[in-house]
Parts: sequence; structure tokens; C-alpha cells
Amino acid sequence: MRRIAAAFILFTRLPLWKLVDVKQKHYSTTVVYWPLTGWLTGGCTALLLYLLAMVLPMLPAVAAALAFKLLLTGALHEDGLADFCDGFGGGHDKDSILRIMKDSHIGTYGVLGLICHYLLLASLLSSLPPELAAAAVFAADPFSKLCASQITNILPYARPEGAKNKISYSKMTAWQLLFNLLAGTITLLPLAIACRALLSSALLPAACIILLILMMRRRIGGYTGDCCGASYLICEDTMIFGIVMIQRICTLY
Repeated sequence: MRRIAAAFILFTRLPLWKLVDVKQKHYSTTVVYWPLTGWLTGGCTALLLYLLAMVLPMLPAVAAALAFKLLLTGALHEDGLADFCDGFGGGHDKDSILRIMKDSHIGTYGVLGLICHYLLLASLLSSLPPELAAAAVFAADPFSKLCASQITNILPYARPEGAKNKISYSKMTAWQLLFNLLAGTITLLPLAIACRALLSSALLPAACIILLILMMRRRIGGYTGDCCGASYLICEDTMIFGIVMIQRICTLY
């Protein structure tokens, strides 16, 4: 239970550290339970979106729900996306990429990356019916975290000095990987209930993470925490994109 609590302490703003005595060693397996935290962040965001859509137009309902999710996570993953875009956009070799990502200041690539992410995500979700938009958020959050968590199983950590937060992720055992897979895929059931064809949207983030892993291996020889956070958001965008595309095709035909 302490390892699960460590995941929620790291990936959300829940003050569980006041209730549970979590040691540094418990953080080494937090990526195993990363999709599980998506049940909370995705579930609360989806519920709020659905409730707000009853009294507001779809776009403001989506914007408010996404803002709530930022408060719930402390913009942890968005910070990773900004650093990732700055590093891989402005760096020309491994050393410069890692140096830029470590810089706390945000650059042009980071700003543009965040703008593009939220413009795409908000416009896609607001184009869906409220029920499907909520199901899409609830499904995409844990599944995208499942995809992004595989980075730590495939690539080594890129910085020789280790992570700046002193947290190093260990590769998953067979049982941990099974839990990781189940936690990330169970929330796809609402999509299957709405339309089985929507399940094929999961192929896009799966393909996306493969491409991201190949790029990270080629350019920096591994991953960083920023890479994990950015990969999660990119996978989430591609999955929501796939849901909207499939929904429109099913509506037309």
C-alpha cells in the first residue's frame, strides 16, 4: 500500500504524505501504479466535464475540467512537456538536450508545445457529445500512462548523475507489468460499451510511444522524468484524436 500511496503522492497533489509514512525506496515502483492514479485524475476530470456540460456550453465545460485536472496533478506532466519540447526542439546533441531540459526556465518550444497540446485537446473534446467526451477522458488518462510507463522498461535513465529528485525507477517484474497493463486497460470498457470500434483508438498512442522511444534512444540514449510526462500527454492527445476521428467516421457511415 505504501508503494501505491507513493505513486499518488508523486503524480497528484493529494496530501497522503500526512497519512502514510512513505520512504524513498517506495518511489522506485511508482510507474507501476501510474495508470492507477489515472483512475483518479481521469475519473474526476471526466465526471466534472459531464456535470458542467449539463449547464454550460461544451468548450467552457472542457476548459474548466482541464483546469481542475491541472490543480489535481500540480501541472507535473505539463512541466515535463514544456521541458521536453525545449530540449528536443532546441538541443542539437545529447548534452545540450539534457542541459536545456534541466533548465527551469521555459523557452519558445515549450510555450508552443503547451499551447498546441491544450488547443488540440480542448477542441477535440468539445467536438464530442458530453457522454463520449467523459468516457474518452476516463479511458485515455490511464491508458496513456500505461503506454508512457513502458519507457522505463525499455530505456535506461539518460543522465549519468541520476534524477534531480533522487527517484530512480526500477524495471517492472512480470507481476508488476501485469498489474500495470490491467490498470491501464480496464478503463477502456466505457469506450467499448459506447462503440467497439472506438477501441481501435488505442492503437494510436501505442504506435506513438514506439516512435517516441526510438527518438529518445537515438537522440539521448535513454529517458528522463520529463520524457515520461511529455510522452503521457502526447499519447493522450493522439488517443483522443483517434476517438474523435472514429466517432465521426461511424456517424457518417
